[in-house]
Amino acid sequence: MTPAPTTKARGDAAEDAALGHLQRQGLKLVQRNFKTPGRGGGEIDLIMREPGGTLVFVEVRQRASQRHGGAGASITPVKQRRIVLAARHFLLRLGSQPPCRFDVVLIDGSGGQIDWLRAAFDASGAF
Repeated sequence: MTPAPTTKARGDAAEDAALGHLQRQGLKLVQRNFKTPGRGGGEIDLIMREPGGTLVFVEVRQRASQRHGGAGASITPVKQRRIVLAARHFLLRLGSQPPCRFDVVLIDGSGGQIDWLRAAFDASGAF
């Protein structure tokens, strides 16, 4: 009998699905799983670039059911602040300030339905 996939394995699979979906839409991968240094920082699942140059910070969320609001409900203001913090660290390392956007990719765990929410939140609302 094959053991059930771990939470990390399910998360990696969701990120793979989101990455493939975004690449099919013409976005290019810049970095995956960018983390800020130190404790209590943030992480960005995918950093992508649109053909026009916009840098897209992507949070991928998957939930097995719609109970408790589904995948979208798990992106709280605290989570948004951590993503914005990580984006600021990334941009400091980059040394430039291209146009940026915060997107969310929601994946329905039961059927694999992918919903791409462009400009799901912005940096000003996270602080």
